[in-house]
Amino acid sequence: MTDAAAKPRRRSRSGGGAARRAERTAVSVETAKYIERNVPNYEVLTDEALDTIEANAETVLAEIGVNFVDNPDALQRWKDAGAEIEGERVRIPRGLARKLCSTAPSQYTQHARNPDRSVVVGGKSLVLAPVYGPPFVRDTEGGRRYATMADFEKFVKLGYMSKWLHHSGGTVCEPTDVPVNKRHLDMLLAHMIYSDKPFMGAVTEPSRAQDSIDMCNILFGEEFVQNNTVMTSLININSPLTFDSIMMGALEIFAANNQASIVSPFIVGGAMAPVSVAGTLTQAIAEVLAGVAYSQLIRPGSPVVAGTFVTSIDMNSGAPTFGTPEASHVTYGMGQLVRRLGLPYRSSGGFTGSKLPDAQAAYESANSLNMGLLSGVNFMLHSCGWLEGGLVSSFEKFVMDADQLGALHQFARGVDMTENGQAMGAIEEVGPGGHYLGCAHTQENFKDSFWRSELFDFKPFETWDEEGGRDTMELARQKVKFLLENYRQPAMEPEVEARLRAYVADKKASMPDSFT
Repeated sequence: MTDAAAKPRRRSRSGGGAARRAERTAVSVETAKYIERNVPNYEVLTDEALDTIEANAETVLAEIGVNFVDNPDALQRWKDAGAEIEGERVRIPRGLARKLCSTAPSQYTQHARNPDRSVVVGGKSLVLAPVYGPPFVRDTEGGRRYATMADFEKFVKLGYMSKWLHHSGGTVCEPTDVPVNKRHLDMLLAHMIYSDKPFMGAVTEPSRAQDSIDMCNILFGEEFVQNNTVMTSLININSPLTFDSIMMGALEIFAANNQASIVSPFIVGGAMAPVSVAGTLTQAIAEVLAGVAYSQLIRPGSPVVAGTFVTSIDMNSGAPTFGTPEASHVTYGMGQLVRRLGLPYRSSGGFTGSKLPDAQAAYESANSLNMGLLSGVNFMLHSCGWLEGGLVSSFEKFVMDADQLGALHQFARGVDMTENGQAMGAIEEVGPGGHYLGCAHTQENFKDSFWRSELFDFKPFETWDEEGGRDTMELARQKVKFLLENYRQPAMEPEVEARLRAYVADKKASMPDSFT
């Protein structure tokens, strides 16, 4: 989908390669439509294996149970629904959680303030959102440092300028120069005014979730918010099998107001889940069943995404590892389990444990991104910018990853089997011993036939050397600079912006600063 307000790019009159290069580097505020897969999902588990894991998950819920901590209202809701309550332990009879999950929609539309940027979550779609949560940022000029609100705003602007990124995300970095109890207001405001893509709400305290609703009421209108989904927010489960009152309190606010939550176990295999793939899948789907079911106790039919964040652990250092075969098995298997529930699926991202956007980062991120596409993920958080196991948001890696998301779009199109795709006329025209460079089919299709990176260098060595022998990190640094220098804020009604800014100012003035 193209921003209707964006001006069309002007073609260079010089023609040839220079014109094509100018066209590729021209400033564009174009956003590709969310991915609609035309390729099959990859499945690693047989129906018998899926049946076994689902049965084991029901045993976990019925006999071991889950904890809802510091949340007496949640315990009462579960008791009224038929669960057995012992202290903070909730044991859910076999079949009850799955029955409750059945009222959740299989897909939903998240509306953006620019209707052309709205996204569908579920079915064959894949929505790409940026990194979420790191307290540090890194770039070539400043190195690794604590994130600030200025950094946050830069990431939002980069996300807005990134063609292949459909969603503005949430906490793209943690602005540590703003008090903890107030920074969510500045972050929400930044997403609302510096981008017109969909965004996520605040989840770090229930009152902050309510602030998210209140600000959306200003942006979209209260009636529209109650009847439509305008936020998709991340609710992490404290694996193993624990639902804390902070996350559940935020989920309660969002569900009651018809806003989507991603109910996502946070799995580090060997630490917060068993070391085996089947054991991890059993625990993860049990947690998802309990979390999604609880959202439906709040408001049946409220949109919810079944998620899982999964990584393994290096048993020597204790550090999380990414892009591994085991994580792939869990991600593919969880996709199958979630599809059997009939829910949208969140997982995967541009994951890496590397400290720099180097070869390790590239290998691990490529493994993770392709895994997400082929496992049937519908909402991919962390699709660009993730570094150092999620501790760092990297400006250079953000644009490197965002560029590679274009390859996912191209692959997901599948194989063109139309008459044009079969190219029989071209084969006949060229015949034995000829070449296809000048044939009619090539001339008609070459611009769109091959995906081309807008970042990587494909020039001959001599040209590359004459231009300074720039590596990918330097190309990415220049791309970041170019995008930020050419950023233009999307239009917003002045009265709406004034009301948003007044809400933030009044809220911040109503409470003392807190950095805890």
